[in-house]
Amino acid sequence: MRITVLDNDTAQAELICQVLTGAGHQCQAFDSGKEMLGQLRKDSTDLLIMDWQISDVPGAELLRRAKEKMAPNTPTIFLAGSASEDDIVSGVTAGADDYLVKPLRRGELVARVQALLRRAYPSQNGAEQLQFGPYTFETRPGRLTMGGESIDVTHKEFNLALLFFRNLGRPLSRAYIHESIWVRETAVPSRTMDTHVSRVRNKLRLRPENGFRLVPVYSYGYRLEKLGA
Repeated sequence: MRITVLDNDTAQAELICQVLTGAGHQCQAFDSGKEMLGQLRKDSTDLLIMDWQISDVPGAELLRRAKEKMAPNTPTIFLAGSASEDDIVSGVTAGADDYLVKPLRRGELVARVQALLRRAYPSQNGAEQLQFGPYTFETRPGRLTMGGESIDVTHKEFNLALLFFRNLGRPLSRAYIHESIWVRETAVPSRTMDTHVSRVRNKLRLRPENGFRLVPVYSYGYRLEKLGA
């Protein structure tokens, strides 16, 4: 899905886009409300994530003007700088569908976005089939095959494998993996993650002879490599 992100903090906007791109969406970031409105006049979006305290246009006015340019069912999430009840009430009253309080947690961001997209576009929520070389991921009901042969994986192993393939060639930090896979679990022992990575490597046979290699990145995390790419 196409997602528009507006945040005064360019680094924050880029981080949000990185997380959502890793979850399979297309994302465009802006740090100016006027620039974002100009783009919405030219192109559509499936979901808007906007900072409530943007510098050039007041939040309520910006949301009103954005809604004039978007399809009626386009969901909106606003980013609040604190858990202040006044900020949250203002955003919801102005017409936002949901809110997130900074600093953002990546797993929560993805979960909230997916929930809003499912609600707004029910006809597009059938099983998604993703192909990476010999591997086929069917997101519902979480079926994974290699060359047509079914691979027996748990729910977390399926999501972990898909996370690596969606970020092929990109180093993923342990923190990013943790927040993406163990969304609601705050304390996950390091060996738990390592065990799951090892199981994914073995079950999917991510070895050079099969064209892929899942390797640790020293003092950082893991990376799935496609050999010969």
